[in-house]
Amino acid sequence: MPAPAGAAPAPAPAPVAPRRRRRLPVVLAVVLLLVLAGVGVVVTRPGPVAGWLGDDAGSAPSAAALTPEPDPSDVLAGPDPNAPVPTPDGVRAALDPLVGAADLGDRVNVSVADVISGQTLFAKGADDGTVPASVTKLATAVTVLAAREPGYRIPTRAVAGAQAGEVVIVGGGDPTLAIDKKGYYPGAARLDDLAAQVRTALGGATPTSVTVDGSVYSGPVYGPGWDDDIPTGGSGGAVTALMTDGARRDPGVEHGSAARFAEPDLAAGKSFARLLGVPASAVKRGTAPVPAAAGGTIPAPGTELGVVQSPPLIRLVDIMISESDNLVAEALARQVALARNQPASFDGGAAAMDAEVAGLGLPADEITLSDGSGLSRRNRISPSLLTDLVRLAASPDHPELAGVFGGLPVGGWSGTLNDRYRNAPGTGAGAGTVRAKTGTLTGVHSIAGLVTTADGRLLTFAVLTDKVPGGKETAQPALDRIAAALAGCGCR
Repeated sequence: MPAPAGAAPAPAPAPVAPRRRRRLPVVLAVVLLLVLAGVGVVVTRPGPVAGWLGDDAGSAPSAAALTPEPDPSDVLAGPDPNAPVPTPDGVRAALDPLVGAADLGDRVNVSVADVISGQTLFAKGADDGTVPASVTKLATAVTVLAAREPGYRIPTRAVAGAQAGEVVIVGGGDPTLAIDKKGYYPGAARLDDLAAQVRTALGGATPTSVTVDGSVYSGPVYGPGWDDDIPTGGSGGAVTALMTDGARRDPGVEHGSAARFAEPDLAAGKSFARLLGVPASAVKRGTAPVPAAAGGTIPAPGTELGVVQSPPLIRLVDIMISESDNLVAEALARQVALARNQPASFDGGAAAMDAEVAGLGLPADEITLSDGSGLSRRNRISPSLLTDLVRLAASPDHPELAGVFGGLPVGGWSGTLNDRYRNAPGTGAGAGTVRAKTGTLTGVHSIAGLVTTADGRLLTFAVLTDKVPGGKETAQPALDRIAAALAGCGCR
């Protein structure tokens, strides 16, 4: 993306504290005005926006039914690359009274940096590994976009089995796969399309059995360090290479927690069998045969009978961040593992993500992961690594990482920030100016992303707390006051 005419990089004053990081390249302050090709992100006005998450435009009301509206106004204030940089003293004066709030507990680690220059403006425990909860998904997003590229699509294949009449469905790890057009995720690949391809490939032959091959994944289906109630609580579930609608039993449920299949791969296999006219009793787990030369059996074992593809990776990243979708996150972590020739497991995904961070030139000793969703209490990420990840994603040297920003919730408007920065005292300045990923576990509350100051300067911030004494009713407003203080001042 070209720099605005006449815009020059701001000088980088001396940082608040010595840092081990190399300076990231100068970035453009117009990062929040990105329109991401293939995603349909339009950051314009509050309220429902057709195409906000790539929804089918055909679902919008007809033009004749709409009342003409005035021209939309910006939701996010346009950052000014020539705006004055806050001073470390000014930021400290604004934040010191807030980071010590009793509602946040006695372990509050914070990093604030200028996006253009990379100058550190505030650091408190900034390099300390902290339980990040769902803020982990920022690391998952950056690493999978770096490892796989934004346009990559995850295949789900059907091949001929070793036995006559056997069809093997091979899961590639697409968690958004739908059964039919009523799927949970807009634009998802569909089993009914795959079944139609299989019927065509088989000519008049009738399938007699379905084998489910999820062998691309290995290891446990539940993550290390997950709370005991996560597998059945509706926000997590078994991680398998084949599933439909994020393992939801009912794809028509609203966003958020939902009942999940205990064995998503077999549930998907039975749905596929039904579409092929195969009884559920003839569905089993197994592996696809190695493709063989044509012989007496037609089609030969291993012959591809059909394939459907997930939405592009950039769209899956959008879904993961905007909905804080844990099963999509675990699927994306495994894509990092596969891209780096590691086992597609919790351990393999975590190790691959750590390695990808190091490959991007960032301090990998400040990230230790056990999963890609942030459900694990074993995860540790430093606030300063999170702000580095955000700055790297905004860098013109890494345009493939810009997809991180499309799904970030907007304060007082969308996603997990929809109901925040609205009514809690001291948070109003963050509405429409904070764009961030949040994280919540019992005793853990975090937020990291971007904020535009009152002077129009774009900052990145991360606040991680993992010893919170109370609940989200008090902790979240205390967190939000920190970002709102940055939004409401020039801090000079």
